[in-house]
Amino acid sequence: MKIIRYLILSLSIVATNTMAADYIIDKEGMHATIQFKILHLGYSWLLGRFNDFEGTFSYDPTNPKASKVAVTINTTSIDSNHAERDKHLRGEGFLEVKQHPQAKFISTAFEPTANGNGVLKGDFTLHGVTRNIAIDVKFIGEGADPWGGYRIGFEGTTRLALADYDIKRNLGPKSKEVELFLAVEGIRK
Repeated sequence: MKIIRYLILSLSIVATNTMAADYIIDKEGMHATIQFKILHLGYSWLLGRFNDFEGTFSYDPTNPKASKVAVTINTTSIDSNHAERDKHLRGEGFLEVKQHPQAKFISTAFEPTANGNGVLKGDFTLHGVTRNIAIDVKFIGEGADPWGGYRIGFEGTTRLALADYDIKRNLGPKSKEVELFLAVEGIRK
């Protein structure tokens, strides 16, 4: 009986020590997305996404406060499903991608709530301006994949005021903020 208890205790210690893991965001399989939505003049929604980004994160369900995230977005990859509008969004008064080809997010804290959910805080740099933001995070799921790997997924939302990032184009009083939606599937390294 002592041997069985020792074996169970040993396995639980090993399992606890291997809970922390590093992940790479699966952009190759397009199992991740960064989308945005903003009111167009207050009349309808303009939806789009960034097609080129990369990132990594660390997550330990036994110590979620230690989570870390780093994401880099290629701002030239903005895609609103309209080539002329995308050209406009890349230019003066908006993203100005020649001067600011990347946006970056580096986490500074994760405040867990329950069931893997929480608030991810960090420094977000866009258009050459860095601000601290908070992303509401929801745990989606985790487990083995059919190719012998291990995956975990989260989604998140946040709102950004364009003026906070020195984006001066006036789109009307109802279009001062953009909402970001993030769906992230990580492959354990």
